[in-house]
Parts: sequence; structure tokens; C-alpha cells
Amino acid sequence: MMSGPVRINKFLSEAGICSRREADRRIGEGFVTINGRKAVMGDKVFPGDKVMFGRKSVSKEEAVILLVVNKPVGIVCTAEKRERDNIVDFLGYPKRVYPVGRLDKDSHGLILMTNQGELVNQIMRSRNMHEKEYIVRVHREVTEGFLQKMAKGVYLEELDVTTRECRVEKVGRYTFRIVLTQGLNRQIRRMCQAFQYRVVDLKRVRIMNIRLGDLKEGEYREVSQEEWEELQGRIKEDA
Repeated sequence: MMSGPVRINKFLSEAGICSRREADRRIGEGFVTINGRKAVMGDKVFPGDKVMFGRKSVSKEEAVILLVVNKPVGIVCTAEKRERDNIVDFLGYPKRVYPVGRLDKDSHGLILMTNQGELVNQIMRSRNMHEKEYIVRVHREVTEGFLQKMAKGVYLEELDVTTRECRVEKVGRYTFRIVLTQGLNRQIRRMCQAFQYRVVDLKRVRIMNIRLGDLKEGEYREVSQEEWEELQGRIKEDA
């Protein structure tokens, strides 16, 4: 239940409708109403107000849903129904949830799914330096020189950006572990390609304090109370 007024963009985000940025855009287009009046930026929603997003009545989600999903290769991290292999249809969860960030179609492993737009914003905010951990297998032997270059940051010509410094360690002849604090498009694949390495397999195993563990591919679980409390603590530290 709402205990006080909430800004309209935050209200829509927390209701699982869209991000705050998208909410601002839709408000500017006149797509959102409060008690029959077109909303404007900065409007607040009070308990009992009737909010419409287009023709859809919006109420604040009371229960937070946060799922840990082991995404298989071939599934696309989007809620877009026109994408045949979208993760929402694949998961088949009985309530509306959508992915936190992305894990490219050719990769597999941990993706979080939630009904909370504001939680998505908090986890994905680049400046917060939230860690994401991956196990990567490449087509040729991993050398110490390669690991050092990856760790120092790599200039990606296609994106015209140099990646942040990161932690990298060898775990097998052709396999390494990498911990990133940013999420550029196909970042690890591009970083490897810069040194003539081709990624054969890429698996995400951790986001912040939440680990994939032994969850089977294609399955999901709810975060534990302990995981949720630690996650909330980390997010509050970033505020």
C-alpha cells in the first residue's frame, strides 16, 4: 500500500510499467493521466489516485518479485513479444516480470527477472560499479600477457570506448574468470577479439551478491531472504 505521495515517474517504475526515463518520455507525450488529467513531469501520485498508462489502469505492485534465472543459449533477454525466443515467454512465470539488463543470445547463465522497474534502475546504474562475474572459454590458450591486457582495460574501436579495469584470472588452459563493473554491448567478446581471441562459451555466474550456483539451465528460483537483504543493503549504500 502507498503510505504517501510518490512522483509519477517513480510510481510507474515501481509498478513495473517502465523505467523512470521511459516514464518521463511517455508523460511528455501525454500518454499518462492522474484522475483523468494528463500528467506532467514532477506530478505526485497520492493514495487513492487513479493512474492510467494509455488505457491501462496502474496500481503499485505490493509484492516484490526477483527471480534468479539460468538462461540457455538462444534465448533473448527482452520482453518484446515480437521476438519469438523472448525470455518472458520462455520463462512462463505467472506474473509480469522482465529482465534486469541483458545477457546476449549466444551467452548463457545468470539473468535476474523482476516486476520492479526501480530495482532495475538501481542494479543497472553504471556509476554504482556493481560487479558481474563470468566464466569464459576461448579458442586458444590463455596466456598471462592476455590476462594482463584484459585487466588493464581495452580500447574497443567499434564503441570508441576503453573498458574499465577489471579482475581476470586463469581457471583452465582455455578458460578464464572475469569480473566486470560495466555492461557494454557484447563487451567480453569485443575485448577478446581485440587480442585475436574468439569466445567459444560465455557463462555469467554472479551479479553483485547473487550467484547462479547449481541452478539447472532453463530453470529459475526466487532470491532468498538473505540474498534480498544483502542486495538491498548494497543498493542503499549507493544511494
